[in-house]
Amino acid sequence: MWIADRWNDYEVLDTTKGEKLERWGDYILVRPDPQVIWDTGYSHEGWKRKNGHYHRSAKGGGSWETRDLPEEWTITYDGISRPMVFHLKPFAFKHTGVFPEQAVNWDWCGERIQKFTAGTGRELGRDMRVLNLFAYTGGATVSAALSGAFVTHVDAAKGMVGWARENAASSGVPSDRIRWLVDDCMKFVEREGRRGNTYDGIIMDPPSYGRGPKGEIWKIEECVYPLIKAAAGLLSKEADFFLINSYTTGLQPAVLSYMLGECIAAKRGGKVQADEIGLPVQRNGLILPCGASGRWMLD
Repeated sequence: MWIADRWNDYEVLDTTKGEKLERWGDYILVRPDPQVIWDTGYSHEGWKRKNGHYHRSAKGGGSWETRDLPEEWTITYDGISRPMVFHLKPFAFKHTGVFPEQAVNWDWCGERIQKFTAGTGRELGRDMRVLNLFAYTGGATVSAALSGAFVTHVDAAKGMVGWARENAASSGVPSDRIRWLVDDCMKFVEREGRRGNTYDGIIMDPPSYGRGPKGEIWKIEECVYPLIKAAAGLLSKEADFFLINSYTTGLQPAVLSYMLGECIAAKRGGKVQADEIGLPVQRNGLILPCGASGRWMLD
């Protein structure tokens, strides 16, 4: 398992009965987590002094109950290049604007970008070009840009792209390092293929279900393989990595590994790795699983 264990401003304090207790900077939140099927009690003191609690509704969705919680605050992650600053706020569907487990992937991509920039990129006389699909509020985008890449950030939600721009500005990313696009990811990939544009690294974090800016329907079981196959066609001759993340139960590490093997490694060589990603739990030192990631790398 790949574990995001380098956070200072975030930690999972405890988990029990379908919920996780988290510290986000100075504030403690309780959010639902369907994987927490155990009942280990509420001995951690944080359960009694929470600032926010997201309650699921029996009719779907849910709502926040808050106490002394600001409408917005920031946390910092010490990335491999420079600190990254994220704006947080409690909003619909239990989210805060950051998936902290993804830090383990930010670091991995950042290290590959730095290596490319110092080696292959220097030989080519250019920096690495990275495409981030379903880019959300920009954690991977900010990390990649701070590590030395030029990043194309694509997400179908205009509000998320605006939020990502705030994170990039707060993190000190130069404005010319990121190209911001509100677009349907599959349509964008298809257009880039027709244009002949290529990238040295590709990152994608597709949702289980979603809609594009014009109402396009995305169902991961039907759409993810065609997207990986099409995106693989955008890899440059010097391409160094391809990362896909999934929170969908059916897309286990072996499934991600198989798709990357078929679409990329079978044609380009290199190697494929896939595993669960997780976060350490403070109370007992165990690891909370948080989805899966698949990685193709040139070497």
